[in-house]
Amino acid sequence: MKSLKSSYFFLSVFVLSGIFLSFYAPSYKIAKLKYNGGGDWYANRTALPNLISFCNSNLGTNFDKEEAVVEAGSAELFNYPFIYLTGHGNIVFSDAEAQNLRKYLIGGGFLHIDDNYGLDKFIRPQMKRVFPELDFVELPVNHLLYNQKFKFPNGLPKIHEHDARRPQGFALIYQGRIVCYYTFESDLGNGWEDAGTYPGDSAETRQKALRMGANLIQYALTQ
Repeated sequence: MKSLKSSYFFLSVFVLSGIFLSFYAPSYKIAKLKYNGGGDWYANRTALPNLISFCNSNLGTNFDKEEAVVEAGSAELFNYPFIYLTGHGNIVFSDAEAQNLRKYLIGGGFLHIDDNYGLDKFIRPQMKRVFPELDFVELPVNHLLYNQKFKFPNGLPKIHEHDARRPQGFALIYQGRIVCYYTFESDLGNGWEDAGTYPGDSAETRQKALRMGANLIQYALTQ
């Protein structure tokens, strides 16, 4: 009888442990896109982990605390609901990479491109290869993306100054769904990085960047 009770106890602990892990184990990862062409795809090294932590705390998401790294042509791309691309320099997609990225985005994936200054002239023609039939359109300031948990009545915030130009949020919209959101002259990723990485950026500015990033995650996963 004692043995039976002991077996029942350990079985109960095992089952409850499994339930506990199913609730609390990370549900998915966010990935950074590694690309060819010589540009620094690895820029903003602390950005995604900080954004992930912020979203888990403020949105109730359950992302793995560590980012993944994935290439545009990889089958692993389809494991991630949200992909982040940043950098300053050249970027090149092969035909196979462009087709794979298109398939990922049409199938429900989401790409955030964050110009870290100097990326614009390279990324636009490459995304044209992915979606020849689409053009980037600027989202209006009253768009739902700017009105998620955090409100941005003026649209995309300015985070890091380069050329005193206004920040713009562009989108590629496929059959009514935003598949790619492109932040230009904002530099959101700089604001997601560890405090003190850019001494000129205030704590208030960093909070704006993290809140805008959380809005983007929330919108991408629920649109």
